[in-house]
Amino acid sequence: MKIVADPIDRLLLDDFQRNFPITARPFAELAKALEITEDDVLDRLSKMQNSGRITRVGATCAPNTVSASTLAAVAAPDERIEEVAAIIGQEPGVNHSYEREDEWNLWFVATGPDRAHVDASLARIEERTGLRVLALRLVRPFNVDLGFRLNGGEGTRGAPPAAKQADCSALRPGDQDILQLLTKGMPIVAQPYAALAETLNRSEASVLERVDRLVDSGIIARLGVIVRHRALGWRSNAMVVWDLSPDQITVAGPKLAAQPGITLCYERTPVEGVWPYRLYSMIHARSRGEALEALENAAKLPELQGVRHQALFSTRCFKQTGAMITAPKESAA
Repeated sequence: MKIVADPIDRLLLDDFQRNFPITARPFAELAKALEITEDDVLDRLSKMQNSGRITRVGATCAPNTVSASTLAAVAAPDERIEEVAAIIGQEPGVNHSYEREDEWNLWFVATGPDRAHVDASLARIEERTGLRVLALRLVRPFNVDLGFRLNGGEGTRGAPPAAKQADCSALRPGDQDILQLLTKGMPIVAQPYAALAETLNRSEASVLERVDRLVDSGIIARLGVIVRHRALGWRSNAMVVWDLSPDQITVAGPKLAAQPGITLCYERTPVEGVWPYRLYSMIHARSRGEALEALENAAKLPELQGVRHQALFSTRCFKQTGAMITAPKESAA
Protein backbone atom coordinates (compact mmCIF):
# COMPACT_ATOMS: atom_id res chain seq x y z
CA MET A 1 0.00 0.00 0.00
CA LYS A 2 1.28 3.45 -0.85
CA ILE A 3 2.03 5.75 2.08
CA VAL A 4 0.61 8.67 0.06
CA ALA A 5 -2.42 7.38 -1.82
CA ASP A 6 -3.55 10.60 -3.49
CA PRO A 7 -1.71 11.01 -6.83
CA ILE A 8 -1.71 14.83 -6.66
CA ASP A 9 -0.23 14.76 -3.15
CA ARG A 10 2.46 12.37 -4.38
CA LEU A 11 3.37 14.74 -7.21
CA LEU A 12 3.49 17.69 -4.81
CA LEU A 13 5.85 15.77 -2.53
CA ASP A 14 7.90 14.24 -5.32
CA ASP A 15 8.33 16.97 -7.92
CA PHE A 16 8.86 20.03 -5.74
CA GLN A 17 11.45 18.98 -3.17
CA ARG A 18 13.82 21.28 -5.06
CA ASN A 19 13.70 23.87 -7.85
CA PHE A 20 10.86 25.69 -6.08
CA PRO A 21 9.67 28.74 -8.08
CA ILE A 22 11.16 32.10 -7.10
CA THR A 23 8.24 34.23 -8.22
CA ALA A 24 5.63 36.39 -6.52
CA ARG A 25 3.06 33.55 -6.57
CA PRO A 26 5.08 30.31 -6.52
CA PHE A 27 2.19 28.08 -5.48
CA ALA A 28 0.29 29.24 -8.55
CA GLU A 29 3.21 27.88 -10.60
CA LEU A 30 2.84 24.52 -8.85
CA ALA A 31 -0.91 24.60 -9.49
CA LYS A 32 -0.36 25.23 -13.19
CA ALA A 33 2.04 22.30 -13.45
CA LEU A 34 -0.40 20.01 -11.64
CA GLU A 35 -3.51 21.38 -13.42
CA ILE A 36 -5.25 22.24 -10.16
CA THR A 37 -6.02 25.55 -8.43
CA GLU A 38 -3.66 27.61 -6.31
CA ASP A 39 -6.04 27.28 -3.34
CA ASP A 40 -5.95 23.51 -3.72
CA VAL A 41 -2.14 23.51 -3.59
CA LEU A 42 -2.13 25.70 -0.49
CA ASP A 43 -4.73 23.52 1.20
CA ARG A 44 -2.91 20.28 0.41
CA LEU A 45 0.48 21.51 1.61
CA SER A 46 -1.00 22.99 4.79
CA LYS A 47 -2.69 19.69 5.60
CA MET A 48 0.51 17.74 4.93
CA GLN A 49 2.46 20.08 7.20
CA ASN A 50 -0.13 19.77 9.96
CA SER A 51 -0.13 15.96 9.64
CA GLY A 52 3.67 15.79 9.82
CA ARG A 53 4.33 14.57 6.29
CA ILE A 54 6.38 17.68 5.54
CA THR A 55 8.37 19.83 7.94
CA ARG A 56 8.18 22.99 5.84
CA VAL A 57 8.41 24.56 2.43
CA GLY A 58 11.74 26.29 2.54
CA ALA A 59 15.48 26.03 2.18
CA THR A 60 18.47 24.00 3.21
CA CYS A 61 21.83 25.75 3.00
CA ALA A 62 25.18 24.42 1.88
CA PRO A 63 27.03 23.34 5.03
CA ASN A 64 29.32 25.82 6.78
CA THR A 65 28.66 28.66 4.35
CA VAL A 66 26.39 31.14 6.16
CA SER A 67 26.62 29.36 9.52
CA ALA A 68 28.62 26.71 11.35
CA SER A 69 27.63 23.15 12.15
CA THR A 70 29.01 19.85 13.29
CA LEU A 71 27.85 16.28 13.74
CA ALA A 72 28.32 15.12 17.32
CA ALA A 73 27.72 12.04 19.44
CA VAL A 74 27.60 10.94 23.08
CA ALA A 75 27.57 7.51 24.69
CA ALA A 76 24.63 7.64 27.08
CA PRO A 77 23.93 4.82 29.55
CA ASP A 78 20.72 3.01 28.65
CA GLU A 79 18.93 4.30 31.73
CA ARG A 80 19.81 7.92 30.83
CA ILE A 81 19.04 7.98 27.11
CA GLU A 82 15.82 9.99 27.35
CA GLU A 83 17.26 12.37 29.96
CA VAL A 84 20.39 13.05 27.90
CA ALA A 85 18.38 13.36 24.67
CA ALA A 86 16.19 15.99 26.36
CA ILE A 87 19.27 17.98 27.45
CA ILE A 88 20.65 17.85 23.91
CA GLY A 89 17.30 18.87 22.44
CA GLN A 90 17.07 21.91 24.71
CA GLU A 91 19.97 23.51 22.86
CA PRO A 92 18.30 25.82 20.28
CA GLY A 93 21.03 25.18 17.71
CA VAL A 94 20.56 21.41 17.73
CA ASN A 95 18.42 20.74 14.69
CA HIS A 96 18.65 16.95 14.37
CA SER A 97 18.91 14.39 17.16
CA TYR A 98 18.69 10.58 16.82
CA GLU A 99 19.28 7.44 18.83
CA ARG A 100 21.39 4.92 16.91
CA GLU A 101 22.47 1.32 17.47
CA ASP A 102 25.98 1.76 18.87
CA GLU A 103 27.86 2.45 22.10
CA TRP A 104 27.89 6.06 20.84
CA ASN A 105 24.13 6.02 20.78
CA LEU A 106 22.93 9.64 20.68
CA TRP A 107 23.84 11.54 17.52
CA PHE A 108 22.98 15.15 16.81
CA VAL A 109 23.82 18.11 14.61
CA ALA A 110 24.69 21.35 16.37
CA THR A 111 24.31 24.55 14.32
CA GLY A 112 24.87 28.24 14.97
CA PRO A 113 25.91 31.55 13.43
CA ASP A 114 29.63 30.80 13.92
CA ARG A 115 32.04 28.17 15.19
CA ALA A 116 32.29 29.72 18.66
CA HIS A 117 28.51 29.42 19.07
CA VAL A 118 28.57 25.72 18.11
CA ASP A 119 31.55 24.98 20.37
CA ALA A 120 29.80 26.69 23.29
CA SER A 121 26.70 24.57 22.67
CA LEU A 122 28.77 21.36 22.73
CA ALA A 123 30.52 22.49 25.92
CA ARG A 124 27.17 23.10 27.64
CA ILE A 125 25.97 19.64 26.65
CA GLU A 126 29.15 18.09 28.07
CA GLU A 127 28.77 20.03 31.31
CA ARG A 128 25.07 19.31 31.77
CA THR A 129 25.26 15.59 30.90
CA GLY A 130 28.69 14.80 32.33
CA LEU A 131 29.39 12.87 29.13
CA ARG A 132 32.12 13.30 26.53
CA VAL A 133 30.93 14.79 23.24
CA LEU A 134 32.57 13.66 20.03
CA ALA A 135 32.73 16.62 17.62
CA LEU A 136 32.98 15.31 14.06
CA ARG A 137 33.41 18.33 11.83
CA LEU A 138 32.74 18.31 8.11
CA VAL A 139 35.78 18.11 5.84
CA ARG A 140 34.31 17.46 2.37
CA PRO A 141 30.72 16.97 1.20
CA PHE A 142 30.10 14.59 -1.69
CA ASN A 143 26.31 14.56 -1.55
CA VAL A 144 24.26 16.60 0.94
CA ASP A 145 21.13 17.07 -1.20
CA LEU A 146 18.80 14.86 0.82
CA GLY A 147 15.59 14.09 -1.05
CA PHE A 148 13.15 11.20 -1.35
CA ARG A 149 11.35 10.09 -4.49
CA LEU A 150 7.92 8.54 -3.97
CA ASN A 151 7.51 7.43 -7.59
CA GLY A 152 10.43 5.02 -7.67
CA GLY A 153 12.83 7.50 -9.22
CA GLU A 154 10.72 8.13 -12.29
CA GLY A 155 10.77 11.58 -13.80
CA THR A 156 13.42 14.29 -13.74
CA ARG A 157 11.84 17.44 -12.30
CA GLY A 158 12.80 16.60 -8.73
CA ALA A 159 16.11 14.91 -9.51
CA PRO A 160 19.14 15.99 -7.44
CA PRO A 161 21.43 18.43 -9.23
CA ALA A 162 25.12 17.83 -9.79
CA ALA A 163 27.32 18.77 -6.83
CA LYS A 164 27.98 22.50 -6.77
CA GLN A 165 30.61 24.53 -4.93
CA ALA A 166 28.94 27.35 -3.02
CA ASP A 167 30.12 30.87 -3.89
CA CYS A 168 30.15 32.72 -0.57
CA SER A 169 31.19 35.96 -2.29
CA ALA A 170 27.52 36.29 -3.28
CA LEU A 171 26.49 37.00 0.33
CA ARG A 172 25.20 40.49 1.10
CA PRO A 173 24.13 42.19 4.35
CA GLY A 174 20.70 40.94 5.38
CA ASP A 175 20.98 37.60 3.57
CA GLN A 176 21.35 35.68 6.83
CA ASP A 177 17.97 36.97 7.99
CA ILE A 178 16.32 35.79 4.76
CA LEU A 179 18.02 32.41 5.04
CA GLN A 180 16.98 31.95 8.66
CA LEU A 181 13.32 32.48 7.75
CA LEU A 182 13.61 30.13 4.78
CA THR A 183 15.22 27.38 6.86
CA LYS A 184 12.37 27.67 9.36
CA GLY A 185 9.91 27.56 6.47
CA MET A 186 8.03 30.10 4.41
CA PRO A 187 4.35 30.74 5.15
CA ILE A 188 2.07 28.62 2.98
CA VAL A 189 0.14 31.55 1.54
CA ALA A 190 -0.41 32.85 -1.98
CA GLN A 191 2.49 35.34 -1.79
CA PRO A 192 5.01 33.84 0.63
CA TYR A 193 7.95 36.01 -0.44
CA ALA A 194 5.86 39.12 0.20
CA ALA A 195 5.09 37.78 3.67
CA LEU A 196 8.81 37.22 4.30
CA ALA A 197 9.54 40.72 3.03
CA GLU A 198 7.01 42.22 5.44
CA THR A 199 8.61 40.39 8.35
CA LEU A 200 12.02 41.73 7.33
CA ASN A 201 10.76 45.24 6.53
CA ARG A 202 12.00 44.89 2.95
CA SER A 203 10.41 44.94 -0.47
CA GLU A 204 9.16 41.75 -2.08
CA ALA A 205 11.30 42.49 -5.14
CA SER A 206 14.49 42.66 -3.05
CA VAL A 207 13.72 39.37 -1.31
CA LEU A 208 13.02 37.64 -4.63
CA GLU A 209 16.25 39.00 -6.09
CA ARG A 210 18.32 37.81 -3.12
CA VAL A 211 16.73 34.36 -2.97
CA ASP A 212 17.36 33.92 -6.69
CA ARG A 213 21.02 34.94 -6.23
CA LEU A 214 21.49 32.68 -3.20
CA VAL A 215 20.13 29.70 -5.12
CA ASP A 216 22.26 30.50 -8.16
CA SER A 217 25.40 30.78 -6.00
CA GLY A 218 24.78 27.42 -4.35
CA ILE A 219 24.45 28.92 -0.86
CA ILE A 220 20.86 27.68 -0.85
CA ALA A 221 21.50 24.02 -1.63
CA ARG A 222 17.82 23.15 -1.97
CA LEU A 223 14.62 25.19 -2.06
CA GLY A 224 11.34 23.32 -1.95
CA VAL A 225 9.17 20.93 0.00
CA ILE A 226 11.10 19.38 2.91
CA VAL A 227 9.54 16.03 3.73
CA ARG A 228 9.61 13.92 6.90
CA HIS A 229 11.09 10.72 5.53
CA ARG A 230 9.83 8.49 8.34
CA ALA A 231 6.24 9.67 7.87
CA LEU A 232 6.51 8.83 4.16
CA GLY A 233 7.79 5.29 4.61
CA TRP A 234 11.59 5.56 4.89
CA ARG A 235 11.63 4.08 8.38
CA SER A 236 14.84 2.05 8.27
CA ASN A 237 17.75 4.45 8.20
CA ALA A 238 21.42 3.74 8.78
CA MET A 239 24.48 5.92 9.07
CA VAL A 240 27.34 3.86 7.64
CA VAL A 241 30.86 4.93 8.58
CA TRP A 242 33.98 3.79 6.71
CA ASP A 243 37.59 3.69 7.91
CA LEU A 244 39.55 5.21 5.03
CA SER A 245 42.44 7.64 4.70
CA PRO A 246 41.84 11.08 3.15
CA ASP A 247 43.62 10.01 -0.04
CA GLN A 248 41.40 6.95 -0.36
CA ILE A 249 38.31 9.07 0.31
CA THR A 250 39.19 11.38 -2.58
CA VAL A 251 38.46 8.46 -4.93
CA ALA A 252 35.90 6.52 -2.91
CA GLY A 253 33.72 9.46 -1.80
CA PRO A 254 32.28 10.41 -5.21
CA LYS A 255 31.79 6.73 -6.14
CA LEU A 256 29.90 6.02 -2.92
CA ALA A 257 27.80 9.19 -3.26
CA ALA A 258 26.61 8.02 -6.69
CA GLN A 259 25.64 4.56 -5.46
CA PRO A 260 21.87 3.73 -5.48
CA GLY A 261 20.40 3.94 -2.00
CA ILE A 262 23.02 6.37 -0.66
CA THR A 263 21.23 9.58 0.27
CA LEU A 264 24.08 11.50 1.93
CA CYS A 265 27.87 11.19 1.73
CA TYR A 266 30.66 13.27 3.25
CA GLU A 267 34.09 13.18 4.94
CA ARG A 268 34.42 14.19 8.60
CA THR A 269 37.25 14.52 11.10
CA PRO A 270 38.03 11.43 13.19
CA VAL A 271 38.76 11.41 16.93
CA GLU A 272 42.12 9.80 17.56
CA GLY A 273 41.98 6.68 19.68
CA VAL A 274 38.18 6.79 19.94
CA TRP A 275 36.49 7.11 16.54
CA PRO A 276 38.66 6.39 13.47
CA TYR A 277 35.99 6.76 10.79
CA ARG A 278 36.26 9.55 8.22
CA LEU A 279 33.83 8.68 5.41
CA TYR A 280 30.11 8.84 6.25
CA SER A 281 27.12 7.76 4.21
CA MET A 282 23.40 7.63 4.94
CA ILE A 283 21.02 4.98 3.71
CA HIS A 284 17.29 5.74 3.97
CA ALA A 285 15.19 2.67 3.18
CA ARG A 286 11.69 1.31 3.67
CA SER A 287 12.94 -1.79 5.51
CA ARG A 288 16.07 -3.03 7.24
CA GLY A 289 16.51 -5.65 4.54
CA GLU A 290 16.38 -2.99 1.83
CA ALA A 291 18.95 -0.90 3.72
CA LEU A 292 21.29 -3.86 4.17
CA GLU A 293 20.99 -4.69 0.48
CA ALA A 294 22.02 -1.13 -0.42
CA LEU A 295 24.97 -1.41 1.99
CA GLU A 296 26.01 -4.78 0.53
CA ASN A 297 26.01 -3.31 -2.98
CA ALA A 298 28.02 -0.28 -1.84
CA ALA A 299 30.58 -2.50 -0.11
CA LYS A 300 31.18 -4.26 -3.45
CA LEU A 301 32.62 -1.10 -4.97
CA PRO A 302 36.31 -1.72 -5.74
CA GLU A 303 37.23 1.31 -3.63
CA LEU A 304 35.37 -0.11 -0.60
CA GLN A 305 35.99 -3.86 -0.81
CA GLY A 306 37.41 -5.10 2.49
CA VAL A 307 37.19 -1.67 4.13
CA ARG A 308 36.23 -1.72 7.80
CA HIS A 309 32.82 -0.13 8.32
CA GLN A 310 29.89 0.04 10.73
CA ALA A 311 26.18 0.48 10.09
CA LEU A 312 24.46 2.47 12.84
CA PHE A 313 20.71 2.10 12.38
CA SER A 314 18.46 4.84 13.77
CA THR A 315 15.97 3.71 16.40
CA ARG A 316 14.39 7.01 17.50
CA CYS A 317 14.20 10.58 16.25
CA PHE A 318 14.19 13.12 19.07
CA LYS A 319 14.41 16.36 17.09
CA GLN A 320 14.23 17.51 13.46
CA THR A 321 14.10 21.22 12.62
CA GLY A 322 15.83 23.79 10.40
CA ALA A 323 19.37 24.95 11.15
CA MET A 324 20.20 28.01 13.25
CA ILE A 325 21.79 30.67 11.04
CA THR A 326 21.38 33.81 13.17
CA ALA A 327 21.54 33.88 16.97
CA PRO A 328 18.14 34.34 18.65
CA LYS A 329 17.53 37.97 19.54
CA GLU A 330 17.35 38.49 23.28
CA SER A 331 14.08 39.90 24.51
CA ALA A 332 14.15 43.23 26.29
CA ALA A 333 14.17 43.10 30.08
